[in-house]
Amino acid sequence: MRLVLAFALAPVAVGCARGGAAGGAAVTLRPACTPDQRWDGRACVARAGIDELEAGRQALAAFDVDTAVAALDRAAAAPLDHARHILLWEQRGIAHAYLEREADALAAFGRLLAIDPGHLLSYTLSPKATFVFEKARAAAAERGAPALELRWPRDQRLGAPVAVEVETVADPDDLLRRATIYVRARGETAWRAADLSLADPGKLERVRLPAVAGTRPTSLELYAVASDDAGNEVLSWASPARPREIALRHDPPTPWYRTWWVWAAAGGVVAVGTGVAVYAAVWAPGPEVDGGITVE
Repeated sequence: MRLVLAFALAPVAVGCARGGAAGGAAVTLRPACTPDQRWDGRACVARAGIDELEAGRQALAAFDVDTAVAALDRAAAAPLDHARHILLWEQRGIAHAYLEREADALAAFGRLLAIDPGHLLSYTLSPKATFVFEKARAAAAERGAPALELRWPRDQRLGAPVAVEVETVADPDDLLRRATIYVRARGETAWRAADLSLADPGKLERVRLPAVAGTRPTSLELYAVASDDAGNEVLSWASPARPREIALRHDPPTPWYRTWWVWAAAGGVVAVGTGVAVYAAVWAPGPEVDGGITVE
C-alpha cells in the first residue's frame, strides 16, 4: 500500500511545479473590436471622432485651415485607433504650421513622432510644414521612442495556459498605460483580445492566456496595441497582417499500459508473489516431521 501511495503523489507534485513556472495572472478573452469600434469595458461600441477627422482632413486639403483646425480639435476629444491617431496629429501639425503657430506645430509633430517614429511628411507640402517637421524630428531623435516587448517561454504545449511576459521597454513621453493582446489559433479568422495594465519601464507584467485545445502541434498568433490614458492607440507591436507566433507542442496521452497505476499494481502483484514465495520457503512446514516414538 505504501508503494502505491508514493506513486500516486508523484504526478501531482510535477504538475504543480509546471503550473508555478508559468506565473502571472490568468486573463480572460473577449471578442476583438473592429477599427471603427472601441471596447468600453463591457462591449464594442462605435468610435466617435472619425467623421470629424475626415472633415478636418478634407478642409485642410482645400486650404480651409481654420475650418480644419476646428474639426481636428473635435476629433481629438474622442479615443482613436492607431492609424487615425497618427493622421490626427499629422494634420494638426500641418494646420498649425500653415497658420505659423510654430510652438503648436512642434507639439503636434512631436506627438506624431512619439506614436509613429518613422513617419515622413509628403515632399509636396509647403516648406512651412516640412521645416517645422524636421525640427520636431531632430528633437524626437534625441528623446527616443516608446517601445513594448512581448516574450514567452519556448516550450509551451496544447492544453496548458500560454505564458506571456509584457515589458514596457521605454516610454519617454509617458504614453503607455494599457495594452490589448490579440490572439487566435492558427487557421482561425476571428481575433480575441485580452486587456491589461502596463507596468513602468523596466518592469514586467506576466499573464497566462487561456489554453488552446487540439490533437496536433499548432501555434498561437498574436499582436498587441498600447493605449494612453484617454484610450487612444499609441503603439503597435506586430500587426494583424504580420502577427508573431507561439509554437504549441502536442503531448499524446500516455498509453494505459505505461501509466503509473498499472506499474504500481504490477509491482504490488510482484511484491505479494515474492512474499508468498519467501513464506513458503522459510515458514511453511516440510513434508517430514522431526520427532521420535517411544515404546513402553
